Amino acid sequence: MSTLKDIIHQNKNFKEFALGYGRHISQLLEKLDTDSLEKIVDGFNEARLKSKTIFVIGNGGSAASASHMANDLALGPRHHHEGTLRVVALTDNVPVLTATGNDLGYEQIFLRQLKVYYRPGDQLLVISASGNSSNLINSAQWVKAQGGTVWGFLGFDGGQLKALCDAAVVVKTAPGEYGPVEDVHMVLDHLLTAWFYARMA
Repeated sequence: MSTLKDIIHQNKNFKEFALGYGRHISQLLEKLDTDSLEKIVDGFNEARLKSKTIFVIGNGGSAASASHMANDLALGPRHHHEGTLRVVALTDNVPVLTATGNDLGYEQIFLRQLKVYYRPGDQLLVISASGNSSNLINSAQWVKAQGGTVWGFLGFDGGQLKALCDAAVVVKTAPGEYGPVEDVHMVLDHLLTAWFYARMA
């Protein structure tokens, strides 16, 4: 499979590049680990039925993806029924993030919140292209130590987070292909959202 770098070098005008990029994303989607994705869906549904919370965390573009997922899966405009998913993005409280990062260190920004909000039976979804961010690893390790469940939307080779996840969907690209990985992660968000909307309607 071509890398993003190959596509950039092989296509000299934007139209050709756009078509090549689209084919690249399509190939990544075709190679998705749907068995792991189904485990995550089943876990989310169990959390829904038991009124447990799914916390979502990520950095940079993955922080935006975490916020987007919380909107879509928990508070999307088409949700007019009970029994919805309780999805909370721990990326969204800027005062908490900046105070914790300033006072305790950036590696604590999500862990500090989990220690306040996490309850037995809750779940954690980590979103990361590299899988090697210390603040995500610290959070995953802590949730596992509580006997909790950790899911992953990862990229590249999965990094250190892959081994900490009960199931992970790894978008396997060359290192550094953040855009394609994040594109596929957002497709996963919309895929799960469409599935749960249809099943809960």
